[in-house]
Amino acid sequence: ALEALFRQPVMILIFLITLLGISWQLTIFVLIVLPVSGFIIGRIGKSLKRTAKKGQNELGEVVTSLEETVGGIRIVKGFTAEKIFARHFNKVNDKHFNLMVRLFRKQYLTSPIGETLSAITIAMILWFGGNLVLEGDVLNGEFFILYVVIFSQMISPARALSESFVRVQRGLSASERIDEVLKADEQIMEVPGAKSIKEFKESIVFKNVAFNYGGEPVLKNINLEVRQGESIALVGPSGGGKSTLVDLMPRFYDVIDGSIEIDGQDIRDFKVYELRDLFGIVSQQSILFNDSIRNNLLVGNENADEKQLIDALHTANAHGFVISLPEGLDANVGEAGNRLSGGQKQRLSIARAILNDPPIMIFDEATSALDTESERLVQSALDRLMKGRTSFIIAHRLSTVQHVDRIVVIDKGEIVETGSHGELMELGGLYKRLIDLQDLS
Repeated sequence: ALEALFRQPVMILIFLITLLGISWQLTIFVLIVLPVSGFIIGRIGKSLKRTAKKGQNELGEVVTSLEETVGGIRIVKGFTAEKIFARHFNKVNDKHFNLMVRLFRKQYLTSPIGETLSAITIAMILWFGGNLVLEGDVLNGEFFILYVVIFSQMISPARALSESFVRVQRGLSASERIDEVLKADEQIMEVPGAKSIKEFKESIVFKNVAFNYGGEPVLKNINLEVRQGESIALVGPSGGGKSTLVDLMPRFYDVIDGSIEIDGQDIRDFKVYELRDLFGIVSQQSILFNDSIRNNLLVGNENADEKQLIDALHTANAHGFVISLPEGLDANVGEAGNRLSGGQKQRLSIARAILNDPPIMIFDEATSALDTESERLVQSALDRLMKGRTSFIIAHRLSTVQHVDRIVVIDKGEIVETGSHGELMELGGLYKRLIDLQDLS
């Protein structure tokens, strides 16, 4: 289409100059008639663009519906809700289908409409040019026939140009849809001349940190200092803001008020990519990709050699089950790691974090979804990973955090208690109540 948009206008211009040389009166008449055809084709193109843009939006809903249904297929089957989801999919799919029928109808109408307009234009040229020939002194018959022949040759590039215009309009609707995403406001902005950060030496300090989500306060008045090498457990009722607090450090979100400093420097002054490289994250949901165990581990460090991979698997208590697989490190884990158990996936996630070798570790409910045996293996791997590293551990199962350096209790977005397990038990506050509920005292 772009080729036609550049090439066809040149050909049309050459033909027009030739026609002007034969008869300027007839050419002026043609230039008066042709814009009418162009206006009609343009209206069709704009209508096509609007419909195509709606089609892009509808297609997004179809894909979303499909992804959600396939991703939650166990729930759909478990509740025998196939008919409900089939109805929903058919609804959005039919809407998209009807829109695409309208789109293609408009697209295919451009050709017959263009042919009809060409025929009408030639008929008008024959009428006006015939009158000029009959007058005798303006245009003779031979040149009039030559004029009609050359004009008919101009119709083909003009038609190709109009069809290209229609295709470009449809393409523009798609590119505008992409631009909406690419040009969306960045939530995390890197300041001009951002500083480089390669290592973590002293401390992380939260100073009067506040954060809102959707206008609702999630964190408020957070003041906390964590020394290098210290292990900190974040505990408290669900929805208190524990995960949000650790997400602020690698700047997945930015604080609304206050600041977070690493080694005395506000994290917003650092390069985002280098800042995030300081952190290793092991979450409750182990994210693995549909690839080999080797390639999943190399996400942590693409330059790791075979010995480093094996050492990381040993440290994560994962080497035993990996070598038992027929293909070993080259075994495919399946989509989202569905060929492995929850404990196996979690241990591979830990091995990946070990290869990354970050100075700061974040464990977000890393063992909560595991059975007792898997939890023991994973917890052992986590203890090895935490040695010599600054660690933030989010946990609801309080048996896993009693031996950390300090426990921080967060409730309703505020730090309500801090101290060791023994100190908090003596305090008799929220932490002790949580312990009593789990019968861990």
